[in-house]
Amino acid sequence: MRSRRWLSVLVLFGVASTAGVALAQNAGVPTSRWGAEDQRGAANRITPAKVLEAKNLIATGTVYQIGHVYETAMPMFGTRHYSLKIPQTFGPMGTNRTMYHDELVSAEIGQVGTQFDGLGHIGVGDVFYNGHNRADFSKPDGLTKLGIENVGAIVTRGVLVDVAAYKGVARLAAGYEITLADLRGALERQRTEVRAGDVVIFHTGWGQLWGTDNAAFSGSTPGPGLEAAQYLVDREVVVVGADTWSMEVVPNPNPDLQFPVHQMLIPRNGIYIFENLLTDELARDRVYEFAFFFAPLRLKGASGSPGNPLAIR
Repeated sequence: MRSRRWLSVLVLFGVASTAGVALAQNAGVPTSRWGAEDQRGAANRITPAKVLEAKNLIATGTVYQIGHVYETAMPMFGTRHYSLKIPQTFGPMGTNRTMYHDELVSAEIGQVGTQFDGLGHIGVGDVFYNGHNRADFSKPDGLTKLGIENVGAIVTRGVLVDVAAYKGVARLAAGYEITLADLRGALERQRTEVRAGDVVIFHTGWGQLWGTDNAAFSGSTPGPGLEAAQYLVDREVVVVGADTWSMEVVPNPNPDLQFPVHQMLIPRNGIYIFENLLTDELARDRVYEFAFFFAPLRLKGASGSPGNPLAIR
């Protein structure tokens, strides 16, 4: 009985060893540390102190837009689509001949382009963050729990982890797993640390393929594996992002696993994921620490959000 209790403790807290990661993958979805009614997850870590910490990182006033332009030519996962049309409008109006334009957008709007994955996006089977069963909250007209409107604004310290520079390459190879040693080595090289409440973004160089070779961009990708992800879980980050469509390594080194890092971060720990970020300028300028700003669109019942996050130095 004692060994069983210790096994449960290891699974719950997610030790950083390979064995601990394997155990965590077989674990269920725990109740949120912020209570049975919580729908914000790690966003609860965005305290006034974290906002002020971010403010104090602004030294030059340089603003980096780290979201891609939304357009039909962008790479998209599977059968997702995006289209924008300008409908014909009536007019001109009045003796001053006022004319105007509207736009009609059709898309999986929270899951194309630069995309922020909410807590209702990924589950372990039918169980999602905080033990919510998909059958109870996934409705045709939107999620009744864990919708993106619950997240709130994210203003906090951001950290870029330039793994490509650490490995001495312009772009990591397809399917390369960013290991715990890589993560620690890159942080040490940059003299950067990860703190509770941070947003952590991986630069792999994969964004060089965006719009130039969409087929390659959308195939096998580099990204963090389970041990690296567990390191970030242990440090209580809020968001993990990357310049790839998957954020995590694809395919996983274990052929039996599909998107296990997504499961570790979102349903098991309430940590959000940001995909298809534009990190080239941050890496070029060696901006490893910055003020991060993002407010998801308040799309009631949506699983994710588009947007143009900002990194300010």
